[in-house]
Amino acid sequence: MNLPQLIDRKELITAVNEAVAAYPVVALLGPRQSGKTTLARSVFKATVPKAEQVSNYFDLEDPESLLRLSEPKLALAGLRGLVVIDEIQRQNNLFPLLRVLADRDDRPAHFLILGSAAPDLVRQGAETLAGRIKYIDVTPFALGEVGHEALPNLWLRGGYPLSFLASNDRASADWREQYIRSFLERDLAMLGLSAPPTVMRRLWTMLTHYHGQTANLAELANSLDLSQTTVKRYIDILVDTFMLRRLNPWHTNIAKRQVKSPKIYLRDSGLLHRLINVTTAADLAVHPMLGASWEGFALEELIRRHGWRADDCFFWGVHGQCELDLVVAEGQDLRGFEIKYTLEPRVTRSMKVAMESLGLSQLQVIYPGEIARALGPGIEAVPL
Repeated sequence: MNLPQLIDRKELITAVNEAVAAYPVVALLGPRQSGKTTLARSVFKATVPKAEQVSNYFDLEDPESLLRLSEPKLALAGLRGLVVIDEIQRQNNLFPLLRVLADRDDRPAHFLILGSAAPDLVRQGAETLAGRIKYIDVTPFALGEVGHEALPNLWLRGGYPLSFLASNDRASADWREQYIRSFLERDLAMLGLSAPPTVMRRLWTMLTHYHGQTANLAELANSLDLSQTTVKRYIDILVDTFMLRRLNPWHTNIAKRQVKSPKIYLRDSGLLHRLINVTTAADLAVHPMLGASWEGFALEELIRRHGWRADDCFFWGVHGQCELDLVVAEGQDLRGFEIKYTLEPRVTRSMKVAMESLGLSQLQVIYPGEIARALGPGIEAVPL
C-alpha cells in the first residue's frame, strides 16, 4: 500500500495548544521515537516568531543547549512566549526553577517540556509543579491518525513512525530490532534505570508468551535465575517506559474465586511481532499468537481513542469459568468489552455471566469486521 510520509496528528496538536493556553507548564511524556519532538516542533514553529525560535528551544542531548543552560535562570528567565525543553529528565534540577518561573504574575513564558517516560520526571513534576503542570501522553501512531485502510500495516508494524512508514516490511522489522537494542543498551541507562540489557531482553521476550495473560513471576524468576522482587522491578521499568501495559483485575462482590493477578500486554504490536519473529502479514496469519496479538492491538486502540486513564481500565475474570477483556470505570458506571479475532462473533456463556455479575447494561464485542450489529440482548458486535 502507498503510505503517507507525513501523518497529521491534529488531535494531539489541538490538545497541546489547549494545554499550553491553560497551564504554565505542559509535559509531553512517551517513549523515544514516538513523535514527541516532531509534535513539539510543529506547535513551536506555529507559535513562536522565527527570530525567537533559536533562543526558545533547548534539546538537552545537544551540547550547545547544555552550555546555554549552564546557568539556567539566566538562560530562561528573560524568555517570552513558548519555550521548549526536550529530554528534560537529563536535568531534573530544572524543575524547582520552572516552578518559580511558572508562578510569575504576568506569566511571560509557557514551558513545553518533553521526557522519555522517566518515572523521575513524573515524580519531580508532581512534587514541584503540582497545580501548574498538564501531562499529555504521546504514544506511537493510532488508527484514528493513519486511517482505517492502514489497519493491517499498523497492526503488523506497530505505530512507531519510522517503523510504520518504512519502505517495506523487512526494513520496518530491522528498524524495530535496532530500536529494541538501543532502548535496552542506551535508553534505560540514560533514564537512570539500572538493568542488564541481556537479562532485560530475555525477560521482554519471555513476556511475549504472557501477552494477554497473567504473568507468573515465580516461573519468570526461576527461568532468569533472579528473585521475584527483581523480576517485578524490571517489569515495573517496562511499564514505566510505556513498553508494557499492566491491566489490573476488577473485583466485585460475588461468591466466586475471581482472578487477582494483573494481565500483561506489550503496548506496541510491532515490538511484540519483532520479539516473536513475525515480519510479514503471512507470518502473522499462521502464528499461534494471532488472536492474542489482535487482542492487545485492539485494547490499546480502545484505550487511546477514548482517552481513558490507565487507573480506570481493568479486566475481570473468575478462575476456570469466565473472563471479560476490558472493564472501564466511568464514574459510577462500568463499560464492558470483549475482543475477538473473528468475522462471526457470537454470544458466549462467559459474556452472559460477565454482564450479570458486573451489572452491565451493555457489552461490546470488538472485532475486525466492518458492520456493527446486535448479537443478543445488550450485546453488540462493533468493528474496531
